[in-house]
Amino acid sequence: MHPYARFLDAVERPSRYLGGEYLEVVKASPALARIALCFPDLYDIGMSHLGTKILYTLLNRDPRVACERCYAPWGDLERELRGRGVPLVSLETAVPLRDFDVVGFSLQYELTYTNVLLMLDLGGVPLRAAARGPGDPFVIAGGPNATHPEPLAPFVDAFFIGEAEGLLADLVHDLARLRRERAPRPGALATLAGRYPLYVPALYRLTTSAEGLVVTDGPVDDRGPARVRRVAIDDLARFPFPDDAPVPHAEAVFDRAGVEIASGCTVGCRFCQAGMIYRPTRERHPDDVLRAVLHGVQRTGYDETSLTSLSTADYSAIVPLTAELMRRLKAERVTLGLSSLRAYGLPESLLRDLAGVRATGLTFAPEAGTQRLRDVIAKNVTEADIEETTRRVFGLGFRRMKLYFMLGLPTETDEDVTAIAKLAGRLQRLAQRLARGAQVTVSVSTHVPKPHTPFQWCAMDSLAEITRKQRLLRSFARAERLTLKWHEASMSIIEAALGRGDRRVADAIEHAYRHGARFDGWDDLFSLPRWEAAFAAAGVGPETYLAGLPVGARLPWDHVDVGLDPEFLAREHRHALRGQGAPPCGKAVGQVAHHASLAEDRADERKLVCYDCGAACDLAAMRERRAGFLRALGAEAPRLDAAIAHAGAAAPAPGPQRPAPGPGFQAAPGRRLRLLVTKLGPAAYLGHLDYLRLLPRIARRAAVPLFYSAGFHPKPEVAAGPALGLGIPSRGEVFDVRFEAGTAGETLGEDALCHALEAVAPAGVRFLRARELRAGDPPLGRVLGAADYAVEVAGLGASADDAAARLAALVGSDATVVRVHKAAERRLAVGPHLLAAWPAPQGLDLAALGLQPPVCVLRLRVTQDGALRPAEVVAAACGAAPATRPRAARLALWALGADGAVIDPFDLERVRGLPRPGRAPAPPAAAPSSVPSVVG
Repeated sequence: MHPYARFLDAVERPSRYLGGEYLEVVKASPALARIALCFPDLYDIGMSHLGTKILYTLLNRDPRVACERCYAPWGDLERELRGRGVPLVSLETAVPLRDFDVVGFSLQYELTYTNVLLMLDLGGVPLRAAARGPGDPFVIAGGPNATHPEPLAPFVDAFFIGEAEGLLADLVHDLARLRRERAPRPGALATLAGRYPLYVPALYRLTTSAEGLVVTDGPVDDRGPARVRRVAIDDLARFPFPDDAPVPHAEAVFDRAGVEIASGCTVGCRFCQAGMIYRPTRERHPDDVLRAVLHGVQRTGYDETSLTSLSTADYSAIVPLTAELMRRLKAERVTLGLSSLRAYGLPESLLRDLAGVRATGLTFAPEAGTQRLRDVIAKNVTEADIEETTRRVFGLGFRRMKLYFMLGLPTETDEDVTAIAKLAGRLQRLAQRLARGAQVTVSVSTHVPKPHTPFQWCAMDSLAEITRKQRLLRSFARAERLTLKWHEASMSIIEAALGRGDRRVADAIEHAYRHGARFDGWDDLFSLPRWEAAFAAAGVGPETYLAGLPVGARLPWDHVDVGLDPEFLAREHRHALRGQGAPPCGKAVGQVAHHASLAEDRADERKLVCYDCGAACDLAAMRERRAGFLRALGAEAPRLDAAIAHAGAAAPAPGPQRPAPGPGFQAAPGRRLRLLVTKLGPAAYLGHLDYLRLLPRIARRAAVPLFYSAGFHPKPEVAAGPALGLGIPSRGEVFDVRFEAGTAGETLGEDALCHALEAVAPAGVRFLRARELRAGDPPLGRVLGAADYAVEVAGLGASADDAAARLAALVGSDATVVRVHKAAERRLAVGPHLLAAWPAPQGLDLAALGLQPPVCVLRLRVTQDGALRPAEVVAAACGAAPATRPRAARLALWALGADGAVIDPFDLERVRGLPRPGRAPAPPAAAPSSVPSVVG
């Protein structure tokens, strides 16, 4: 039994913590090196993180390594774990974090740092590296925030600097060996620091800079490098994007199959840390992208996929690649999304295709309201570009556009702030002339000067100044009638202190954690007073890390070498303060988008821009690679409809436009079947909607897709039986589904169809039975009239027989029970809903249902407005609610005949003869002498 089994029904979305997802990997051999890959945020967010998917797949493909996952628990589970003394465990095998060889964290966002401590604490791992002994796991961390590691340095044994795909499996294997040998930790880590790109904080001396910051002063052991050099993957083809990562049970934040098509970015925005530290730009070959996308949707069952990168529009062959993908995905009834897109510079045909597939909205990031400030940050977008974007987006049928801006950029004035609202107002008026119901939303965040960027020496605006600018912007936004959203300024202040901080900040992080800080990136959980008290306790204020610094000052992250020439950053810093823009690297000056055909590419002999940043790009090889991508996609000559907007694409006609049509693919309805499906083990903790989302994915994986409705938001044709309470397992749920015509779902035999579906279903989901329905067969809402439940009855008598007698006495009685929901009470009659009760038969496998004897079986009436719950019947028999809610499991669903007898809903001949709605219910059937056969 899972260590959380007895209390999971008391927490929100238990499926976050159980594992058992389709495509998860379970390796149980104790001889393997074991790593818990930890993401310090909710499962819903972490399961969308592409980096975690890549590492999970790569590590588990290594026969020496077993990789499992763990995510930060929400407050309800934390309270249960602490109150019961139960540790935080992994998803795959429910092993506490303390029992792994390696606990590895992905550091993506500073305001998750207290969650790192939460997971270590609940997992039984000492928080501070200095307190860990030979038997404790090694705690390592990677990700973008590992490049400025000092605030977490006392809690982490080693930071992996760079892209871990090529080395992480070997590192985990070596760390596991050292742990088994119980090698002294300092010496063991010093040895590994000479072989891997590791920053081991314990190996470095600290000193105080002239500016009052605590910085490193070289290693105390010669095996530790003076500066740890970031490692980068030179060829992404060596590590194909995985198509077999676990598919989340619950709905994830980005609930789709996604493929990263490039690493790095050529745009060069001066505020963007990712655009700096992930240089040079490397792109996946189009063949690899096509393979990853198509295999991914087949393996996962998603009906939506996306291409992602820091700037998807700047992928060398984005136009022919997208056209080819949409052509292939159309046959699979799968929609394609593009992140980090822009409308200007891309062919009308591409945007029209996107609008025809899903005409909802697009997001763009001008970042600043004036051209002067856009030049400061090297954002190569003009106001004409932004207006053209608006014309094209709304002219093609999109209904919404979101614009991202930042406050607090270096050299910003009040004129720059108010220009945000004025620009957005002009765009909104333009959009409303082009499309009915057009909406432009403005989202504003606060600029945080990040390490390893040209702005790393810049001061950050104070909280008072940010607040003043937000008020100023809101007043102008009201005048423009804009929808304005903004990020909480105080959160940005703490984010800056944690990102730019030195090792003293670690004490503030621990103090904040011990005083309740959790999920600080969530507005409703963040507390500025708590963080102010934490920094006061640490003896240093957040403002220490917000001040401007002279170029050349020693910085707390100087010992991490991300591969950039320091003079490049200083030069870009000077250019920014002079308001001097910078065109993107890797393109010709003035070039907006890459060429969409080989002929255009070969005809353009202009020199490509290079800033000699230290990434050592080979521009000749870059040109040749781009030509190879176009050749591989068959894009030899320009398409006739691929007119580039900057070359004079015609604007749409003025006046409100009708939205684009719905998805450009429609299937024909095929046969309709009734399915009997189990919901056991981890699947029992899926919510009803999550379970409904699961069925279409299973059908897609099995190549028997369900039929979808038409419209902008197509829905699969699925009818379900009555919803189960969370955590209640079932031996047979009933669904009516319609399959798509012209697929195997229309031709496979019923048993073969069940086998095909079950082969690609997650743990606990079995397809037991299928029957084809005729036109006119009554829907499930008219068919199902009763349900059998097994329920624990401890406290109702010395035996199940005694308990059954007390329960049976309630049949037809006037007993009532009170149901409380959101502080509102509702009194329910028990007698009309309880049809029968009897002791559970000897052959019932209670362990498989998670039940403990004594157990009885209840037959409850199912009605259109819900049903009585088994626990409520037990409470009525007890006279009061039991101290512990009794667990239950659904055994079967039935139709009810006119005489009150139960009918198998798969006995279609009898079901077709059921009375129509509106007839008086039949009297309750007598309790059977033994449990009836479970359907299927």
